[in-house]
Amino acid sequence: MQKAIRIQSMDNVAVALQQLFADETIPVGQERILLREEIPAGHKFALRDLSPGTEVIKYGYPIGKTTRAVKRGEWVHTHNLKTGLGETLEYKYDPAPTVMEKRKGKSGDRFFMGYRREDNTVGIRNEIWILPTVGCVNDIARALEKEAGNYLTDGIDAIAAFSHPYGCSQLGNDQLNTQRILTGLIHHPNAAGILVLGLGCENNNIEEMKKQIGAYREDRVKFLVCQEWDDELEKGMELLRELISYASGFQRERIPASELIVGLKCGGSDGLSGITANPAVGGFSDLLTEEGGTTILTEVPEMFGAETILMNRCASKEVFDRTVALINDFKQYFIENNQPIYENPSPGNKKGGITTLEDKSLGCTQKSGTAPVEGVLAYGEMVKEKGLHLLNAPGNDLVASTALAASGAHIILFTTGRGTPFGAPVPTIKISSNTGLYERKQDWIDFDAGRLLTGIPLEQMSEELYQLVLRVASGEKVKSEKNGYRDLAIFKQGVTL
Repeated sequence: MQKAIRIQSMDNVAVALQQLFADETIPVGQERILLREEIPAGHKFALRDLSPGTEVIKYGYPIGKTTRAVKRGEWVHTHNLKTGLGETLEYKYDPAPTVMEKRKGKSGDRFFMGYRREDNTVGIRNEIWILPTVGCVNDIARALEKEAGNYLTDGIDAIAAFSHPYGCSQLGNDQLNTQRILTGLIHHPNAAGILVLGLGCENNNIEEMKKQIGAYREDRVKFLVCQEWDDELEKGMELLRELISYASGFQRERIPASELIVGLKCGGSDGLSGITANPAVGGFSDLLTEEGGTTILTEVPEMFGAETILMNRCASKEVFDRTVALINDFKQYFIENNQPIYENPSPGNKKGGITTLEDKSLGCTQKSGTAPVEGVLAYGEMVKEKGLHLLNAPGNDLVASTALAASGAHIILFTTGRGTPFGAPVPTIKISSNTGLYERKQDWIDFDAGRLLTGIPLEQMSEELYQLVLRVASGEKVKSEKNGYRDLAIFKQGVTL
């Protein structure tokens, strides 16, 4: 097995693919590098002598500057490398000439067995969701979920309550964030029926929510204000039985893969994420968008340092301008809160070999493949067009995954080098960057992208991932679903009264 990899020919560092030791001589391409110290798996070492202030190149791009002299064969990490990024920037639209050639968007012959809803949207699950307008009724929602489980039928995939701490003591855009996410989930076609559960005295009461929800089918969406009923559990069960009866009328049918919407997310990344798991997801994204499907990339702070790659793939000047605003507005959010823009990467990322935000971002954005960027979505905005989109949301795993679901993602592909058990409101396929994680955490991880290091071609790996997505879209449960893990998190941006 290959011990180290130089990702691009212009890189001046290589990445250890396994634990390496001092005084080992490691082949890297046509060179042989004598290591001066131990190099953990996923970490970098210098391929030549680097003087202080030298740009370190990985993935073919700078990932920071050396803070002291680094000898050939030495470990390159936080002790001798720092970010080279600044604050908000000006950008120039310089579209890659080959981008539009990839803009195929024609439906192929792939399909999945999904649910066609009455408004012609498509779901991959036939579930009943209980959505609190406010955290005060979370326990009631959970009690209803437990009791409603007794009424499950073969035609209903799950009954799930989603708790959150918000919906009261919020103002302005902060409350609007809560309403946008709940509205997106209310309209999500993976839910055949929705029970919106309110308390009655909260800021985000049901009448306020209805202003955001807009048109809805009364047989699909039911509302319950708990303070208005002597026995809210009895009334809640009555409404849930009605929703179960309605949802039972749907059957799976053959649906083109071009109608799939897949969210792209990473978390607990390591130094191999940008070499295995993220490129595999990028290959999948290209396959799906070329067939007319839709993918959504989020985690805006983890685009910093790689944003020009995405900008040069924008399908129009308008999309480019929205991408610039997406990046600089999120940087301004850090500045206004007196926080460093480049606090990323996390301690776990660093332990796994990621040193700077550029290092993390250049690996992270590979999940988008090479397709044109067709649109930019605001937080909580539902995707309406086909192709690759960028979504405004932070890097936090639960917040970003919830945002992907609220924007319409049927499935989320979640790459990780460290592992995580959580589940989003929609099926979340966990993809490991290394085989060791897959073997240790088989109750968490659904797909092993670490096999790329054994010589499996990237195209084959992306095709395998596509086949898994189609199976999940047709009803195969992912590990987090089997474990009963469901989480919802909302982006908090304002004061609490």
